[in-house]
Amino acid sequence: MTVRISDALRAVALEPHQDLAEALDTYYAPEYTHRSDGRTLGRAAFAEMVARTRAAIAGGTVTVLDEITDGKRYAERHLNEITLNDGTVSRREVYIFGEFAEDGRFRRLTETGFDVEGGEH
Repeated sequence: MTVRISDALRAVALEPHQDLAEALDTYYAPEYTHRSDGRTLGRAAFAEMVARTRAAIAGGTVTVLDEITDGKRYAERHLNEITLNDGTVSRREVYIFGEFAEDGRFRRLTETGFDVEGGEH
């Protein structure tokens, strides 16, 4: 099994009807680390951040622009459009680089991104 970040994002952030713990277990290895904005989070801290984010999201889409896997290495670029509960819309282009665990789930991901014209952040 090899996972895709677009599927993971839909499951953990954009589909609140799916159990968060199940979604995290499906896509992220127990030793998962997430690096963004100069901060590195372990899986527990990442789960807390995702829970807060998920609670603020009314809906959204993920459009994959590029995706590459090479053995255990992973790189992806996507555009996400997120509508928050207050009606604010965020459009971001995000670049992700990472590594898979032996079982095909994400072991680590590093991301960076920027707002795209027409989005409020």
